Amino acid sequence: MVMSASSPTRAKPSSATVATPANRKADSWQLGAGRRIARIARRLALWIGLGVLVVAVLYPLLWMVFSSFKSNQEVFASPWGMPGELRWENFGKAGSAGVVRYFVNSVLVTSASILTTVLLSAWAAYGLVRLRVPFGGTILGLLLGGLMLAPTVALIPLFGLLQQLHIYDSYWALIVLYTAFRIPFTTFLIRAYMIDIPSEVDEAATLDGCSPTQAFWQVILPMCRPILVSAALLQALFAWNEFVFALVFISTGDLKTLPVGLMDMQSRLLTDWPVQFAGLTMAALPMIVLFLIGQRQFLRGLTDGIGK
Repeated sequence: MVMSASSPTRAKPSSATVATPANRKADSWQLGAGRRIARIARRLALWIGLGVLVVAVLYPLLWMVFSSFKSNQEVFASPWGMPGELRWENFGKAGSAGVVRYFVNSVLVTSASILTTVLLSAWAAYGLVRLRVPFGGTILGLLLGGLMLAPTVALIPLFGLLQQLHIYDSYWALIVLYTAFRIPFTTFLIRAYMIDIPSEVDEAATLDGCSPTQAFWQVILPMCRPILVSAALLQALFAWNEFVFALVFISTGDLKTLPVGLMDMQSRLLTDWPVQFAGLTMAALPMIVLFLIGQRQFLRGLTDGIGK
């Protein structure tokens, strides 16, 4: 009896395991759609977060400006609303109450401290980076140690020192202190930027007949413009808003700066809130304008300096 050999039957692949071009195209489309949705969600969350941050920063400023144009009744009746009319006389009252005098004092002290701090720090940074200064590492360590000194700790010895120098209760008291306490940070900031300037620049200046002083003023300093602008803006922000030194070392009313003067004006005006808001607006406006003008150089200097 002859038996026929039966060939093994092959199982047909199910349609679920077959990767057809149509299935691959659908899968890739779903994957791409999922990525696009995730990208849009991240971007939307970023914009929402930035919007919340903008509102948190700008709204107090706008509220202060709006309140400076209101009457005293509107401040209490509608604190979050718009003013009924623009009352420019509030700024006139604030100026006659002493804000203009405080403003001029702050401008003088801030401008002088910016000039001295930036120039002295730039020269110190150049010496530490380019010149073979004896004990350069020790000097750098002392500068870094100066960053750790809190100004309030030195109030009592500084009081006696300023009296011995006969500059207590004067512009020079604030200028000297603002310069001395900001030189460590500013020097460290400018030094971080100068390190990245190639030494070939100094060699080329030397070949052209420049002395180290001429190379600093004519070559290195112009190349450090972004970090100098950043240092100047940071120093301006510090000197403009500084309160403790201006309160302790200035006793004459005509020499008070804006932070102390506004506090003194508040004690005199009591509940005249629109005039106080007008004074605050006048005090905040210069720094806002200054940062808007120098924001590009400021960001570039910090990115190239601190980022390194």
